[in-house]
Amino acid sequence: MVTRQREKSELTKNELMKAAVKTFGEMGFEAATISEITCEAGYAKGNFYRYWSSKGDVFLDIMKQKLKQHRDKRDQRLADARDYDEALEIVIDFLCSFLDDSKWANIFLEFTVHAAKTRDLREKLLNGVYRLSADIYAEIFEPFTEKREEMKKMGAVVTALFEGFLIQHQLGDKNFTASDLSEIIRVLADYYNS
Repeated sequence: MVTRQREKSELTKNELMKAAVKTFGEMGFEAATISEITCEAGYAKGNFYRYWSSKGDVFLDIMKQKLKQHRDKRDQRLADARDYDEALEIVIDFLCSFLDDSKWANIFLEFTVHAAKTRDLREKLLNGVYRLSADIYAEIFEPFTEKREEMKKMGAVVTALFEGFLIQHQLGDKNFTASDLSEIIRVLADYYNS
């Protein structure tokens, strides 16, 4: 009996997340409402609140899933990396893979602005697995360099550059391309690892 209830609960949660992905994709983060998400899934609002306290929390769960897929691919490739330069190219490819889905990049930026104004979400976003944080960056390069503090700085700079690039890209500025971003990351990597 417990297993059947757990399966039904997981099914409900997955259907709500699927509806949230669709709703956010069609409307954006700000315009989407919990009512529209639950209506799309065919559930009452109470079901939503069993799993999340806000649309920001369901968005973080969606981002965690999306990032896990990207990170799993990245980590598989990193396991075979022979040196710092090869690991760097894998990280650059990882970052550029997000640019392929411009709709979600735009929604993520919209969510980031919202989270910056909401203490709880801001802390979750800043300290969670939702970004290429300084600590994550340092961990990635730990097998290839002993310069952990420099790699943390590099991670912070790369994150700022990447998020700034997303903003410029979403605004339609074509002066700064993904190739430019990749080259700047390479130059900074040389600086921080020298």
